[in-house]
Amino acid sequence: MSLDATLRERIREYYTGYYRDTLGIADWSTLVALREDEETGEAPQFARLRDLLSPHEVSGPLLNVGCGTGGFDVVAASAGMPVVGVDADAGAMGICALKRRKLGVGSGVFVRSLAEALPFRDGVFGVVYCFSAIEHVESVARTVSEIVRVTRPGGFIYLHTPNAWSWYEGHYKLFWAPFLPELAGRLYLRLRGRPTAYLRTLRRLTPSQLEREFQRHGVGELRFFDDEKPRESMGRAWMVLKHYYRASGVAPFIELVARKP
Repeated sequence: MSLDATLRERIREYYTGYYRDTLGIADWSTLVALREDEETGEAPQFARLRDLLSPHEVSGPLLNVGCGTGGFDVVAASAGMPVVGVDADAGAMGICALKRRKLGVGSGVFVRSLAEALPFRDGVFGVVYCFSAIEHVESVARTVSEIVRVTRPGGFIYLHTPNAWSWYEGHYKLFWAPFLPELAGRLYLRLRGRPTAYLRTLRRLTPSQLEREFQRHGVGELRFFDDEKPRESMGRAWMVLKHYYRASGVAPFIELVARKP
């Protein structure tokens, strides 16, 4: 079997386990198909990062904390940015290793590691990127501490995570009440016929929580962006929820850029 065929098979197997078995999403096969060409989907994210960091002079290397199966890293490396991806998941790292065998240095470098214990020197990265990962860590405080530690003075940190104030859970892709207790969340998932174990890995965070955590570690220059549309904006409940979002100013996701002094 060729490397390309092996890689696609591994990606299908990995994301089928995630979307179908772990999350119980009805339309799992569509999401798996998108992941087979995830670099196409990650290209706008890299463009977004460059836009948000402009007009500053930004130099690598870039560290992707929670790199998953490496799509963003491939895009960044292909654009000429030296990039290192870290993730704690062995299956994801196996796929990253296959991508590196196929693409060589054009895919970036991958290291298996917990976000709470990054195996890098202080101040070695010009940019640290963390997309849809910090909500899964064991300790948000230690993760922020490590992210700040490995960022060089004057370097940038980009973080994106679901907002606890929103009415949507982006992993299960369901309406979700803000600050729903875990016990109630498990009951809700059972009533929807969905697996519940993954809920234990999720930490829905608020902008103020993250701002305080960065300030604790000496980073006070943070910019928040709120131009993403709520994912539930196409549903029947939108006629009510739009007034909540309009009145509260809540963004469905937390997107921030911090600069280390």
